[in-house]
Amino acid sequence: MAVFDPAKSGGLILKSYGSQSILADPSQEMMRLPQITLAVKELAAALKVQKEKVRYSMSGQSVFTRFMKLPALQEDNIDELVKFEAQQHVPFPIEEVVWDWAMLDSTGPEKEVALVAIKRDALTEINATVAQAGIGTREVDAAPMALYNAFRYNYPEEDAPILLMDIGAKATNLVYIEGTRLFTRSIAVGAASVTTAIAKEYNISFAEAESQKVTNGVVSLGGRHTDQLDEATAQLATVIRNSLNRLPAEVARTNSYYRSQQEGNMPTKVFLAGGGANLPYLPEFLEEKLRVPIELFNPLQRVAVGKAIDVEQLGREAHMVGELVGLALRGVDQTPIRIDLVPDVVASQRATAERKPFLVAAAVIMMAGFAAWAMNKSVLAAEAQEKAGELEKVKDQLAGPGGRIEQQSRRQSDLQDLADAYAGQQSSRVKWINVLSKVKDYFNDQDVWITDFEPMGLYKAGDDKSGEARAEQNFAKAAYGKSTLQNLKSSRAGAPPAKSRSRRKKGPAIPEPPQESINVIRLTGFWKSEPTAVSKIVDKIRADQDKDDAVFVLKKNPANPKSANLADEEILPLLNSSITDENKLAEQFVMILPLKNPISIK
Repeated sequence: MAVFDPAKSGGLILKSYGSQSILADPSQEMMRLPQITLAVKELAAALKVQKEKVRYSMSGQSVFTRFMKLPALQEDNIDELVKFEAQQHVPFPIEEVVWDWAMLDSTGPEKEVALVAIKRDALTEINATVAQAGIGTREVDAAPMALYNAFRYNYPEEDAPILLMDIGAKATNLVYIEGTRLFTRSIAVGAASVTTAIAKEYNISFAEAESQKVTNGVVSLGGRHTDQLDEATAQLATVIRNSLNRLPAEVARTNSYYRSQQEGNMPTKVFLAGGGANLPYLPEFLEEKLRVPIELFNPLQRVAVGKAIDVEQLGREAHMVGELVGLALRGVDQTPIRIDLVPDVVASQRATAERKPFLVAAAVIMMAGFAAWAMNKSVLAAEAQEKAGELEKVKDQLAGPGGRIEQQSRRQSDLQDLADAYAGQQSSRVKWINVLSKVKDYFNDQDVWITDFEPMGLYKAGDDKSGEARAEQNFAKAAYGKSTLQNLKSSRAGAPPAKSRSRRKKGPAIPEPPQESINVIRLTGFWKSEPTAVSKIVDKIRADQDKDDAVFVLKKNPANPKSANLADEEILPLLNSSITDENKLAEQFVMILPLKNPISIK
């Protein structure tokens, strides 16, 4: 992660930079997203960018890229043609992906475009980890496109055919560049395959193999080179070399495809990027296999570095920050290719932001018009008072215009109510998103999980038998809009009057909201190691309840900040303190969380 400032010359200044390592163990794939979330949180805190909107890139392995040639058409028709081609070429239903395209430079009459798509679920999953780190999303790029933009900016005079190899953990991105021409492909060979080979050869864990690779690993360059190493290092170097033989073979295959199918030229030089390029003697090994000059990619050639940067660390990792530079160049409009893969939640935010100025402007114009009416009415009243005698005769004649003015005033009030209703509707659209986001943040614990999330109304503090479910058990199968309405009808038919229900328990209680609302969330779940993990979640919610953005308030009366706090047993009516049955892996709990602001379901 890095923070850049625009330079006066139109370039970039690297203001701050940080990095985190994640163990890419194939057997621990389920832990990858939590590791990413933690790493992004720590980097955001270290660089002080919480609540900022950031640009990030998706790996070349997770996106689908296709380069297409289109017939010579008017610019107005290209969008429709690209959309049609996307439906033909993307190997998934078009509604299941997020996609974008960019025009490429073309020498012939045909137009060439780069199409990039990603599964909607995968993008949403990654974007959620960004949101959990407390930062927002400005734009999402594809890693190969960001690398291309960084290369074009830092090597503007390079016109010979170039291959930029970005060697990551699980895959290697191949970016072919000829002047302004571009072609990319991702191959499933990366640094993790070397670690896997070491683990298999020595029968050790992936983590231990990774440590051996980083500490003692080199790439064997043949007999003479191996003879100069001690026996253990030489054996490890041979294992690494054998595991890497597939990499130049895949590169050679892609070179042939690029020349035959894309009408490109053989690369005359290879630039190495990515964490995999840190392996000692890898450039020499690839130069031997590919028979072209190899050098490390330097994406900071034309980027100024701030005084706070650790230059030595940055020098060791410069070839790994190409994507960051490519993303930052978008902020100073120095990118020949712009791809923006927009997550659904970001698209919704953008649409709301676009509509807001129009709604505000319309409201201002209407209010100004009504203000003019009111001012005119005031002037007429003053003149009428001065000439009371004269106007007495025409009073009946002015009754009609006066009535119309009153009518316009009432209309102004009605329009204001309508504007408030629209604003409230916009706010209510994201209430549940906010509630679910808070629940997700609080329950980010591997020893605690939720099995049931139940919105309830008519709940009274301390009476865990009170409250009524606001959605039927089969609501997921019910027709849209039916489950809540049916449930409300049954509530009205079977519930006793509000006054009689309020006498069921004496003492302070949560004020009973209207029937058409939800005032608490009841969560049912399990803990597996320590019951205190559940209590710590309650303590965290209680510590946050006085904040402006609090969703839950653990008080007798959530609407009154001075109200007494609920006791732990009122919040946790069920929390088994130990696992008594040796056949059980976990024990159940029930947690009731009052909402600070009840949610209307009318």
